[in-house]
Amino acid sequence: MTKTAPKHRKLKPAEQARIAELFDRFEAAETDPRTELDYASAYELVVAVALSAQATDVQVNKATAKLFKVADTPEKMLALGEAGLKPFISSIGLFNTKARNVIRMAELILAEHGGEVPLERDKLQALPGVGRKTASVVLNELRVEPAIAVDTHVFRVAHRLGLSVGKTPDKVEAELMACVPEPYLTRAHHWLILHGRYVCVARRPKCEDCPVADLCPSKRLFAA
Repeated sequence: MTKTAPKHRKLKPAEQARIAELFDRFEAAETDPRTELDYASAYELVVAVALSAQATDVQVNKATAKLFKVADTPEKMLALGEAGLKPFISSIGLFNTKARNVIRMAELILAEHGGEVPLERDKLQALPGVGRKTASVVLNELRVEPAIAVDTHVFRVAHRLGLSVGKTPDKVEAELMACVPEPYLTRAHHWLILHGRYVCVARRPKCEDCPVADLCPSKRLFAA
């Protein structure tokens, strides 16, 4: 049975203009937003992103600051082994499963990709511990592919700013990819996640510090 393409909301010209202005302002504030995970190569990035599931970037950076000094390539990671890796990442949630995945990932990168991280989505998602969200972060951060990984921050901000009404991360992703102006697609993920992390926070959004408050349909919900 053929899967039908998801239907997207038809946006009126005024709404399209509002969304364009939102991202114009995000760009004015930060032209080149990047992940807050520390990395020096595609391999370090994919490992850091895989470790970041259910953990903060701060926690991951503390762990990888020491880890990448001794294992910054698949070869070195494999030599470290699962038992050797665990002490470096024991402060991160689900570290046992993540250690197993990172070692298996190193094995597969060496065996099937000549030691280089594959930057095609299907091959990247085939690596242990790398799902769609992780692959989207990696491909977007490296400017390989316009992608929007929907975490809790992006999900919240997309709804508050009226960019999506989707009930699932996949639906939110599809709606964002459809409504974000093309020039901003490679940066939208980072703008939204950083906005959610520091301004449009979960409990009490900082509307008074928000550069797009006058364009936000949810501002009245949080008025004092």
